[in-house]
Amino acid sequence: MRPSVPDDLLAKIGLWPSLSRWEKAQVGRALRRRGLSYGEIMELIPVPKGTLAGWCRDIRLSPGQVTAIRERTGSVRGVPRDTQWQRRAEVERIRADAQNEVASLITDPLWLAGTVMYWAEGNKRHRHFAMTNTDPAVLRLFTAWVRRFLDPNAEFALSLHLHAGNDEREARQFWRAQLDIPDAPFWKTHWKHPGTGQRTNRHSAGVCRIRVRRGTDSLMRVLGWIDAIRDLHRKDDAEELLSSSTGR
Repeated sequence: MRPSVPDDLLAKIGLWPSLSRWEKAQVGRALRRRGLSYGEIMELIPVPKGTLAGWCRDIRLSPGQVTAIRERTGSVRGVPRDTQWQRRAEVERIRADAQNEVASLITDPLWLAGTVMYWAEGNKRHRHFAMTNTDPAVLRLFTAWVRRFLDPNAEFALSLHLHAGNDEREARQFWRAQLDIPDAPFWKTHWKHPGTGQRTNRHSAGVCRIRVRRGTDSLMRVLGWIDAIRDLHRKDDAEELLSSSTGR
């Protein structure tokens, strides 16, 4: 038997033509979480399978839900296949190994400054190892930290966030010179046009985002470091780690 759909969700389905794209995605995701196959969902809402799969790609069905879909449909269509288990295991290993490194790294001021800075300011989503800022000193620290502790041969790519009135050519020259990476490519420029919330104190060279190319594994390692620092929530934990790193 197909899982029941609550009345409030059925009501939203009844308003489908008037829903925003975000609201439609939320309806599709809610149906998937209840354990419906893609085919069963498409019987309730008019959405292409590719769109539906995109909405639901991060939803994990329970083993019981997967078994129920197979029993109802007699097919594996609509049943998620785990093709990423090897990569997830590798990421878990990288992060676990990184946590074990912290005892030997935490007394290095550059490592600590860079790691805490990335925790506060760095990108931690979508697997992009990147930092965004208006201060060249912050981004110089980022590149130095990456090359010292992660990859001495790291390659970087830049992108800009500019306002109307900024000169893109001058901004590119400014950031390349300030960051001492004259060959770094610029892969995108985002423009903030008039009437979309202009800042009155905008930077003359805009905002720069520096991304480490092919940096996913390095990002996973950094996230492991951050996990370890986050776990130092008690003073005695921190003192114990510092003691082990200094041999006291």
